[in-house]
Amino acid sequence: MVRVGLTGGLACGKSTVAEMFRKRGAHVIHADRIAHELLCPGEEVYAAVVRAFGSEILNSDLTIERARLARLAFPDRVEELNRIVHPAVVRRQEAWMAEVAAREPQAVIMVEAALIFEAGVHRRFDKIVVVTCTPEQKMERFLARVAPSMDADQARAEAQRRIAAQIPDEQKVAAADYVIDNSGALELTEAQVEKVHRELAELAKREPST
Repeated sequence: MVRVGLTGGLACGKSTVAEMFRKRGAHVIHADRIAHELLCPGEEVYAAVVRAFGSEILNSDLTIERARLARLAFPDRVEELNRIVHPAVVRRQEAWMAEVAAREPQAVIMVEAALIFEAGVHRRFDKIVVVTCTPEQKMERFLARVAPSMDADQARAEAQRRIAAQIPDEQKVAAADYVIDNSGALELTEAQVEKVHRELAELAKREPST
C-alpha cells in the first residue's frame, strides 16, 4: 500500500482533486469531515472544546456553531484548538488507513487535509500531493463558496484569516512529492491526476502493507 497526504491552500480545489483520485480507485478520507463528526454532541472532542471555549459557541440545539468557534480561536487560540482536535483526527485517520490496508494490501490510501504540514503530520505519509492555484483564484473560489451566507467584505476577511493560519504554498510545493496545478481547465487537472495516480498505484504494488 501507499499512504498519501493530499493538501494545499485555501480553495485550491483539494476536494475536487481528491474525487478525481477516488474515481481512479484510491481510497479517500477527508480530515474536515472527521473533524465535523468529532465536534458533534456526545463526542469527547466536543466536550473538550466546549470546556475550553465556553457555552457561547453552542447553538440552541447544543451543536457547535463553527463560525463562532473560529472567531474565538483565531488568531490567538488556534493552537489551543488544534491541540484538542488534531490528535483525535489523526487517530481516526490512522485507524481508517489500517482498516483499508488490512482489506486491500496494495491500496492507494489518501487523506485530504488542509493542515497536513501545519499539524506536523506529513511524516506519517509515504507521499505528499500538493494542489495549487493562483492567489486570485483562491479568493474568487472562496467568495463563490461562501456566498450568499457572507457578504464580500466578511468573506475576504475570513479568507485572509484562514490563509494567515496556513503555510505558504511555496513552502508546501518545495516539500511535496507531487504537485497538481489546478489553475487551468479541469481537463488539465484530470491529466495530472491520472499521471500521479498511475505512479502511486505502481508504488502501492511494490510496498508491503504495514
